[in-house]
Amino acid sequence: MMTGSTDMSPEQRVPEWGGDHLADPASADLDGDTLGVDPTELSDEDLIREMHSLHRTRLDTLRHAADAALANHLRRTAELETEYLARHPGREVDPSRLRDV
Repeated sequence: MMTGSTDMSPEQRVPEWGGDHLADPASADLDGDTLGVDPTELSDEDLIREMHSLHRTRLDTLRHAADAALANHLRRTAELETEYLARHPGREVDPSRLRDV
């Protein structure tokens, strides 16, 4: 592993990214909510609310959470954002957010 390389994604830099610790039933919460609701089952309103929650806690999780919690945060963010993009492939792009090439 090339630590600190800019060629690696954050997921590749987190040792637990594979999620094996999350797939182990012995390490799961008793109520089974460790991994969250499948994003495909969320309403648009709930999907946006979940993304807001993750983005609101992003910096604190990145700076202070255990590697396992960061890996779970990265995984969940990817799941929710992937679902959002699947639902809104022609999403509105703000021209002021574009850079000249």
